[in-house]
Amino acid sequence: MKRKVIFTGGGSAGHVSVNSAVIPEFTEHSWHVVYIGSRNGIEKSIIQKEFPDIPYKQVSVGKLRRYMSLENIKDPFKVIKGIFEARKILKQEKPEFVFSKGGFVSVPVVIAAKSLRIPIIIHESDYTPGLANKIAMPFSSKVLTTFKETAAGMAAGKAMYIGAVLRAGIFEGKRENGTRMCGFNSRKPVMLVMGGSLGAVAINNVVTDNLQKLLKEYNIIHICGKGNVRSELTQNGYFPVEYVHEELFDLLAAADIVVSRAGSNSIFEFLALQKPMLLIPLSAKASRGDQLLNAESFRKQGFCRVIIEEELNFTDFSKEAATLLNHSEDYKKAMAANRPFRKPAEMYELLMNIMAEHKDKG
Repeated sequence: MKRKVIFTGGGSAGHVSVNSAVIPEFTEHSWHVVYIGSRNGIEKSIIQKEFPDIPYKQVSVGKLRRYMSLENIKDPFKVIKGIFEARKILKQEKPEFVFSKGGFVSVPVVIAAKSLRIPIIIHESDYTPGLANKIAMPFSSKVLTTFKETAAGMAAGKAMYIGAVLRAGIFEGKRENGTRMCGFNSRKPVMLVMGGSLGAVAINNVVTDNLQKLLKEYNIIHICGKGNVRSELTQNGYFPVEYVHEELFDLLAAADIVVSRAGSNSIFEFLALQKPMLLIPLSAKASRGDQLLNAESFRKQGFCRVIIEEELNFTDFSKEAATLLNHSEDYKKAMAANRPFRKPAEMYELLMNIMAEHKDKG
């Protein structure tokens, strides 16, 4: 009989990417993998597209808002419903353990697993844990962290600093494939602009509003987010696209500099590829401020330039991009000296070791 594992996590592409990276290692080692996600979250489309043979199970999800809303009255009931749904799935599947990447969908799954005495391993990508992981962590057997500072702030024995977990194909991108895909036929440096799986209005606007000025200096790859491609702007040297999957590896290989939000999974991939980056983190007004901390950590280590979203304007944008390009070798040298990441095969072995230790402890 095949060994079984449950993966969960969703709400954003960042809460799915580590799972997507590690799942193939489990299938190659003949594990039976099941994914638990929400009914309408981005994780459903990603997992079903990348792993059509893996069963995708759905549970109810409450958003667990930090702000006042009438929906907050309904959400506890959704979470409770999700716990019972997750318990039913877990009883049927009987996994050896649950691997949770976070996001609101993970909360009922983790609580249900704990109630059934199923070991839980959580991965936290950001400098500070998100609300869902904060709720889930007390139920976990182990918390794996991307930032060293995150583990330092947790109880001894519970947390383990492991660095980022990168997708296997991240180092396989080809610059020529990327430039061919975009139709670039000039030798101008390539700027890759991306605002996360949902896009970023502020970043999109500073690019499209000043597109002709930027095209004098750069070829531009613009990952805009769903529904944000303006087809009337498409022209030689400008390649807009809503969202990409494996194609991103070739596009990253083609990039000389990257403009991005400061989600942990993405910026560690840029670090691994030694791509000088201009980070425009999601503001504290629109988030819990985790991206601001991610960006500041990278800035202090000499990996990036940072513009605060509320201060974003084209003058500073163009100046910071030029600084990155002109001093790209300095940024690459700093990044080359810091390689805090694991490949999927290494992550698989780590999880096996953790589970072996857990069994030894009884």
